[in-house]
Amino acid sequence: VMDKADFQSFLKVLPPVEFCCVYGSALHPNNLDKSTMVDYILGVSNPEQWHSQITEIADEIGVGVHFNPFVSWNNKMLKYGVVRMHDLIQDIINWERFYLSGRLQKPVCILVDNLDIEKVNSANLRAAISASLLLLPPKFTEEDLYAKICGLSYMGDLRMLFKGIELMKKERDD
Repeated sequence: VMDKADFQSFLKVLPPVEFCCVYGSALHPNNLDKSTMVDYILGVSNPEQWHSQITEIADEIGVGVHFNPFVSWNNKMLKYGVVRMHDLIQDIINWERFYLSGRLQKPVCILVDNLDIEKVNSANLRAAISASLLLLPPKFTEEDLYAKICGLSYMGDLRMLFKGIELMKKERDD
């Protein structure tokens, strides 16, 4: 498992960012698979200047994050996502796309936080608990609560829409 300095070393080869966090299995101490991709979310004021591959079309049809996966750096495989800071904050506060806010409801390791996004995210975390409590039956376990909170983020993952459609088709055909 990489430590915080290992995660931060990748930032040294990038233009400056206003927010950066690492998420996913690379953070878990029980992760024995050293080949696991490290996932970054980078917040910048002006993504068009920061990264030349960002397009208006991708902003309109996507989730507001532009990922570059399979980046080989320092004998590691990385994926990083770039988001406009305004869009990041709006998603955290309003669950506009529920993609980044869902990611930030899980454990993350914040490496840079010039705008105190961690404080803004506390409202997102409270909202996730509230939503989960509303979705649970009257009697539930602590494990049920954590599972429901983790499951919320899949509601903002477009890939789950297609999995849902596949499941409905399979049920119909059976």
